[in-house]
Amino acid sequence: MTVGITGVGTYVPDETITGEAIAAESGIPEGVVVEKMGVREKHVCPPDGDHATDMSVKAAEAALADAAVDPTDLDVVLYHGSEYKDHVVWSAAAAITDRLGATNAYATESYTLCAGAPIALRQVTAQLETEPIDTALLVAASREEDLVDYGNEDSSFMFNFGSGASAFVVEAADGGEAGDGDGSEAGDGDPFDGRARATVRASAAETDGSFADDVVMPAGGSKRPPSEETVRERLHTLDVPDPEGMKERLGPVSLPAYLSVADTALERSGFKRDDLDFVALTHMKRSFHERVLDEFGLDPASDGYYLDEFGHVQSVDQALAVERGVETGRLEPGDLVCLLAAGTGYTWSATVIRWRG
Repeated sequence: MTVGITGVGTYVPDETITGEAIAAESGIPEGVVVEKMGVREKHVCPPDGDHATDMSVKAAEAALADAAVDPTDLDVVLYHGSEYKDHVVWSAAAAITDRLGATNAYATESYTLCAGAPIALRQVTAQLETEPIDTALLVAASREEDLVDYGNEDSSFMFNFGSGASAFVVEAADGGEAGDGDGSEAGDGDPFDGRARATVRASAAETDGSFADDVVMPAGGSKRPPSEETVRERLHTLDVPDPEGMKERLGPVSLPAYLSVADTALERSGFKRDDLDFVALTHMKRSFHERVLDEFGLDPASDGYYLDEFGHVQSVDQALAVERGVETGRLEPGDLVCLLAAGTGYTWSATVIRWRG
């Protein structure tokens, strides 16, 4: 059994905010926002539109068209995007399934914050390999930019949050990959008859739960339900209770964790760092992005894509990096790719794919 990504789609709203505007609103120097934080601009949603389901449906329609798959052929629709969606305590996956007309699919959700894409791909790959189903749709969306208070310096590392959506069509087929899986023999011996954009290898993830309370929205949950008081006190935006403490504790463990999950996913896939050609990485400050790629012996200018015109779009980042990598010629058929992510909590995740083009 081989699992392949046969369709990829993304969507971002038309409206944008520039790094210059973020600097003016937050009081942080423009050079810091644009160069250090890495936000030239990012896409944002209008208050009355582009909700999580709206964006997910648009990305999903693009991915289904790319894969030439009819919605009625889907067996499962898995939403792995933000929990900040159209409604609370509510299934975005079910709404997306209905709007797409995926009448034969069941809907489910997987939430690992910004580490979600590699983990959702891991989960659905395992399902396709073991269950009597063969076609899945992964969708994600985020407009958590709504939850950012540019006046709160403690949460400044979240000023890069942008909006958008992504979708992957993932299919299973009997048979192994063509040749050594490098895409050189697409067609002959290929169970997808040349339709696969990528074939999926192995994954890895790890969590350090000591960071669970370092990023929170103070009100809105069961500990402090919404009220007139919580709204008046502006407690419905994201906050970092101890920014210096978080930074001090996270600094020594973050890079080793990124490298650990990537190395484990590569090893489980039968590869090592030297085999890696491209890393689709969560948006982060520019210097750390470059350091991660340097650790893999890769050139940030050609072996990854820095999302400084999108910012950080939760678990959409990996799909955006793949699409922009293809569009700019940095990602080519045969390349070995690591989808690499991290989400507050803190969880790091990686999935290895072979890009086929």
